[in-house]
Amino acid sequence: MKVTCLIPCYNERERIGQVLRIMMGTKHIAQVICVDDGSEDGTADYIQHNWPRVEVVRLPQNVGKTEAIRQGLRQVKYETLLMMDADLQDLRRYELEAALEAYRKYTSVDMIILRRINSPWFVKWYRSDVLLSGERILKTADLRQVLNQKLKSYQLEVAINRYMLRHKKVVRWMPWSAMNTYKVDKLGVLDGSRKEFKMYVDIVNYVGFSHMLLQLTSFTRRMRKKQESESLRTRFLQQLKL
Repeated sequence: MKVTCLIPCYNERERIGQVLRIMMGTKHIAQVICVDDGSEDGTADYIQHNWPRVEVVRLPQNVGKTEAIRQGLRQVKYETLLMMDADLQDLRRYELEAALEAYRKYTSVDMIILRRINSPWFVKWYRSDVLLSGERILKTADLRQVLNQKLKSYQLEVAINRYMLRHKKVVRWMPWSAMNTYKVDKLGVLDGSRKEFKMYVDIVNYVGFSHMLLQLTSFTRRMRKKQESESLRTRFLQQLKL
């Protein structure tokens, strides 16, 4: 299985290196694309200088995450896609490799969401650690179908969820220790809180209150621990052979 990793980024020069270090050394990932969404801090130059194998798509102005991913999809080579955020901390390669191995092995699963298990309690309370996780393994063709509709930047993850529900796709989550950098840490308390509030308003406006409740109550469940263990054991045996 060959996988394309697609990473949209905006002013992430200080954080994206730790993400790329994991992506570039992970089994199955054969292509990494970073879409620089009009950054003003030299993110694209930093990537090209330090990670020459990474394909960089430069957008002349900031258009938001959804449109950045739409632009990046034009360069995707492989049928399996890993969506990844650029601002993650504490990534663990073995968790990612276990998820990729599970996706390769269990072909009945259409998407695996990497659930941010170290999120604060209030994030887990309204299931944003799953529903809004930006780290997902899915078919490139499915994401193309989702992006055929008009979406705002903050609506992408719930739009994917809705597509999977409506088309009766099999979705599972697996644990993921990485944490994203919250908007209040990037922008300050006032601007960050305003952005967070706008994000949730946009999400509910897009899917509607009733469908949001459906996602909150019944969307996806964990991969069986036996399957997770098999994936970890497979990866361990592969490392021994190396």
